[in-house]
Amino acid sequence: MEKNELRFKGKKILQEISVKERLQIEAKMHESLFESAIWKNASVVGITLSQTHEWSTEPIIEEGWRAGKKMVVPKCIPENRQMKFYHLEKYDQLERVYFGLREPKPEESALVKKNDIDLLVVPGLLFDEKGYRIGYGGGYFDRFIEGYRGKTLMIASVRQKYSPLPYEEFDQRVEYVLTENGIRSTYQI
Repeated sequence: MEKNELRFKGKKILQEISVKERLQIEAKMHESLFESAIWKNASVVGITLSQTHEWSTEPIIEEGWRAGKKMVVPKCIPENRQMKFYHLEKYDQLERVYFGLREPKPEESALVKKNDIDLLVVPGLLFDEKGYRIGYGGGYFDRFIEGYRGKTLMIASVRQKYSPLPYEEFDQRVEYVLTENGIRSTYQI
């Protein structure tokens, strides 16, 4: 299956999960994350602001604030398909950009260096046991992860597992996958 077909499949899986089941799955995911050493040892957490069809990241951001963590969110630079992360202290620092995405206003947020981020929560539509993922096709996270030294974690339901996924030399693996069954390292394989 080609990557575009797989993206469609991943989106369909997410759309077919009922609101009730989504909330139950997210509760299990959040509990596993917040109890993990990966979360507890991270002072600076990079995370996207979820869209309605994605696993909700706002509870993660808000728990990070309560725990005294520095929560940082990306701003995409479409000209070169790069990302820069900015410190998010309140939702008022965000603006709506293309495709309805919420991103930080650079003039109201402090820039954070790539390797100052301890944990990077990476979005995706499908994953395999080796940590390869199918994202939204822009390659932003693959570019960012290259040379990144912190921990990487993808949030997904076990339903989003698809093996084997096609990957190319520029595709970057994530180190951990968080599902409703807990956190699993992909580097043991």
